[in-house]
Amino acid sequence: METEDLNRLIRSLNSAGEGAADDPPLVEHVRDEEPSASSPVLAPAPLLAEGEVSPRLAALLTETVRRGGTDLLLVPESVPVLRLHGALEPVAAAGGEPLGTSSAFDLLAPSLSAERRRRYLAEGAVDLSLRVGALGRFRVNLHRTRRGTAAAIRVLPRKIPALAELGLPESLYDLTKAARGLVLVTGATGSGKTTTLAALVDRINRTSRRHVVTIEDPVEYEHEHGTSVVEQVEVGVDAPSFAAALVAALRQDPDVILVGEMRDLETTRAALTAAETGHLVLATLHTNDVPQTVNRITDIFPAEQQGTVRQQLSLALSAVVCQQLVPRSDGKGRVVATEVLVATDAVRAHIRRGTFHQLHTELTLGRRFGMVTMEDSLARLVKSGAVTEAEARLRAAHPDDLAALLR
Repeated sequence: METEDLNRLIRSLNSAGEGAADDPPLVEHVRDEEPSASSPVLAPAPLLAEGEVSPRLAALLTETVRRGGTDLLLVPESVPVLRLHGALEPVAAAGGEPLGTSSAFDLLAPSLSAERRRRYLAEGAVDLSLRVGALGRFRVNLHRTRRGTAAAIRVLPRKIPALAELGLPESLYDLTKAARGLVLVTGATGSGKTTTLAALVDRINRTSRRHVVTIEDPVEYEHEHGTSVVEQVEVGVDAPSFAAALVAALRQDPDVILVGEMRDLETTRAALTAAETGHLVLATLHTNDVPQTVNRITDIFPAEQQGTVRQQLSLALSAVVCQQLVPRSDGKGRVVATEVLVATDAVRAHIRRGTFHQLHTELTLGRRFGMVTMEDSLARLVKSGAVTEAEARLRAAHPDDLAALLR
């Protein structure tokens, strides 16, 4: 985009937001003409090499890592806070001062490439990953809010954990042995979906000879080549979108494709096609249980296509793993609770017919196939003393089933 075109876009966006007193400046850096009273612009931040961070942000990240936090949140009119064992705590390195409307942008702007700045301007949000010296790597989401610019920064573990370390059943590794099919890992944001997928890819990489292509936004876990060959594609850097990267990957002779998120129709269509045509596809969705997951996939398509999609999904689906993190009873962190659906003939028949509400029944009847309901998982955690019964009840979709299991 030419400078004059970019300035014209800035002026139109700023004029569209006039009248909102606590709107932040839409862009702090890119402008040629002098600022006027009607369109205030902050001074440009110095550009560092992408991935480098300012000293103040480095101090905040250092404390987050030192205290064992999982996330750092930079929100206007709040002091910086970190998430520790699921709860929010203030960051002492911030000095107790609330952030201003553009503080999060100022802290992260030196780490943004010109392309990411343009994406933030055009879309109001941008994702990136940072490597900060000895502290390790971080996933960043920079976004606009009514009060100003905010950021959520996730601490990425240095080591890819095994499923046992995550508290997940090792039987999930069996899902990676298939030559084709769709394996979905679902849950709310921050429930560990990406980490679970990383553990599955790591097992493939260490135990089989396959070509793995991961498509992520951004890349979180880095995989070295093992017995497998692993290519990692970052959306926004190496490809313009998930859909474009996935279509391109199909021409790259992959055995396994990881899709960071099936967030739109074209990505979902391409993932289903890949799973049908001889590839193992691992993907995530932001859904909380099995029926909701299957319903979400079909609902993304136009009504006239949903019958065909149900047929396609019934053939492609291998398994659905739903997970959520539950606070430990001793207050020391969180533990994972998991629901696992395996695509048996009965499950496939329900998907074809659209009787998704019957999938929970199949879960309860399918233990011999390795299926687990969320209530089964929560009940085991309560009986082991890992979580309290009260916490388990809050997270059970079928509380009567949980009560029966706890009797």
